[in-house]
Amino acid sequence: MLTLKSQIMKNLKFLTVLLIMSVFTFTSCQDEIDNENGTNPNANSANSVTASNLQRSAMYDGSFDDFLDGISCSSILLPVIATINNTQVTILSESDYTLVLDIIGEFTNDDDSIQFQFPLNVMLSNYTELQVINQSEFNALFEACEQAENEAEDTITCLDINFPITILTYNASAEQTGSVVLESEQQLFNYMTNFNEDELFAVNYPITATLNSETVVEITSDADLQIQITECLATEDTEDEAEESADNLEAILVEGLFVVDAFVTAGVDTANGYAEFTIDFANDLSVRAENTVNSTIADVEGTYEVASELEVFLTLSFSGNATFELLNSTWEVTSYSENSIALQSTTNAAATLVLAQI
Repeated sequence: MLTLKSQIMKNLKFLTVLLIMSVFTFTSCQDEIDNENGTNPNANSANSVTASNLQRSAMYDGSFDDFLDGISCSSILLPVIATINNTQVTILSESDYTLVLDIIGEFTNDDDSIQFQFPLNVMLSNYTELQVINQSEFNALFEACEQAENEAEDTITCLDINFPITILTYNASAEQTGSVVLESEQQLFNYMTNFNEDELFAVNYPITATLNSETVVEITSDADLQIQITECLATEDTEDEAEESADNLEAILVEGLFVVDAFVTAGVDTANGYAEFTIDFANDLSVRAENTVNSTIADVEGTYEVASELEVFLTLSFSGNATFELLNSTWEVTSYSENSIALQSTTNAAATLVLAQI
């Protein structure tokens, strides 16, 4: 195991040490020279944009446990013991992640606290294992990851290359010297990290890749690879912005008290049917409508959920009152502020709802 050195915490420009450390030596036998490809005048050096794209796409993706450690450049190796909102949890396997999610998801507007028992082990983006012995070293790891993200040196998680792929090698005269078949992200990362600066390489296109974990595309050139990465990173940024907006909206809902300011269906505004009610969103994802004029009318109970993809959505589900059940839908949030939330039905674009804070 490696240990974090003290100078790491004094100088966060150690990105190369933390995230591009010495990696496992990758050895592969080159195939026979591919006479069909011959020479390639567009071969890349070890310092090329394509080399960086391949290396970053092949880095270990530690973002799957960000809800636990908040560090996308690494993941915590299990088992680990953590105290979450004053509740101690032993996480033996990934199936125990639900224990963590249940605790932090219990309330929507609280400040969740996660404290680990040290030492613990993490897997870095260069596939090396690191022992973290205290909170200061953990904080340094977090700051290093932030720096990597700010300098676009972190893992590209929105594009997953589908393996195997073939890399062709060339000499300085752009004459092919061999080829190698790579079977995994770790092999690709190690290969690009240790690629000889005196050599050139080219990807044997076409290859395929999966974008944002759902769409498979064919990539036919280095330029095409760059385009796909640029576009999926832009989509990822939009998703991150939507997630942040969802968090902001959730806080506004919980902290405020609302009335139906407008509810338009088929061109008719029926907000008057809700004029006597205030709507209160609780931090346990329950919602209650209370009649403030006639106390003999029972409160209307329901649930809500705020979610995000490329946009932000608010789902309402009332029961026991036909008027409020008309609001039951998944609504796209078209705009919001502390004073007003404008919504449009995802199933009927002509149906709109505006909630105003009082």
